Amino acid sequence: MMYLVAVNILAFICFGVDKQKAKTHQWRISENTLLGIAVCGGSLGAICGMRLFRHKTKHPKFTIGLPVILLLQAIAAVVAYTVF
Repeated sequence: MMYLVAVNILAFICFGVDKQKAKTHQWRISENTLLGIAVCGGSLGAICGMRLFRHKTKHPKFTIGLPVILLLQAIAAVVAYTVF
């Protein structure tokens, strides 16, 4: 449980940091890293960060991909809970 809290906070912060870096034309966090954090369990934090910071909202990879990742993670959690 603590892992999920930590990875979602990390995802949220990464979206905020990347948005700030985009505004100031600095080194950016790669899209693969942002998506990788989401895949590792931070999809809800990534979606919240995307929406709050209005970052990556025009990229289908994120607007469609993050909710799909969250849905797949939710299905996996339900399956794991019922099996174990």
